[in-house]
Amino acid sequence: MYWNANIECMPSEKLKELQFRSLKNQVNKLYSFNKFYHDRMVKANVHPDDINCLNDIRKLPFMYKEDLRENYPTKMFNVPNTEIVRFHASSGTSGKPTVVGYTEGDIAYWSEALARSLTSVGIGSEDIIQVSYGYGLFTGGLGLHYGAEKVGASVVPTSTGNTERQLELMQDLNVTAIACTPSYIVHMCGVAARMGIDFRRDTCLKKAILGAEPWSESMRTHIEEAMGIKAYDIYGTSEQAGPMFSECDLKDGIHICGDIMYVEIIDPEIQKSLYPKARAERWSSRCLRKRQCR
Repeated sequence: MYWNANIECMPSEKLKELQFRSLKNQVNKLYSFNKFYHDRMVKANVHPDDINCLNDIRKLPFMYKEDLRENYPTKMFNVPNTEIVRFHASSGTSGKPTVVGYTEGDIAYWSEALARSLTSVGIGSEDIIQVSYGYGLFTGGLGLHYGAEKVGASVVPTSTGNTERQLELMQDLNVTAIACTPSYIVHMCGVAARMGIDFRRDTCLKKAILGAEPWSESMRTHIEEAMGIKAYDIYGTSEQAGPMFSECDLKDGIHICGDIMYVEIIDPEIQKSLYPKARAERWSSRCLRKRQCR
């Protein structure tokens, strides 16, 4: 099992110190080396010297989805292309696609976050995980793939589609976990029923990591009862590094790795921070999906 006790058991005050150092370092980099962020901060009359504690994150201007589209494809990047090891991109169905570049360090912390998430639901080196998210420009497939390998699990990179073949492999390879969208696993249930496959009787499947689209508690109940498994929510966006943070075995909200991401709850109507009023140790997936990004 993958477990980083030094980080995950860090006293809250030490964690806040780490978060502030990371924030300060990031603000200095963006102000000094990135024209977009520099201009946005100047317009907001904010200088790196104004960031003297975590609460000062409220002084920073927002970044919006449209900013990524307007600066397509790489105008917002903070490093030269020689340091980019991978590109991902959105589908562009709602407008100009957004392109995100990842450095080797980005891939490392992405894999780290997913390794902790998978560990928190009990997935480790004894598991065989079928990754049925799409591989390619979409972040889901490669993201879960790297995280699963980091915890020592065996990966079956099936991607999406060819469901009958996927179900056959699930049985033949004794797959114990699957990562995919909620709608795809519901589709898989329908195909399995037509094929006469009973998940409890005919497979070793125990857990599902489901994300990339909204789903409800009633849908979770339907999936768990139909398949005899436990289903867990996972959250992420390409701008942060794809799927990263999941529920734990208690299924009571998304856990955030505080040394990797700092969460700020924003009122979308007035576009202001609700901190410290809305501060909490645990954040629900509904809150996360509504929040905006600094």
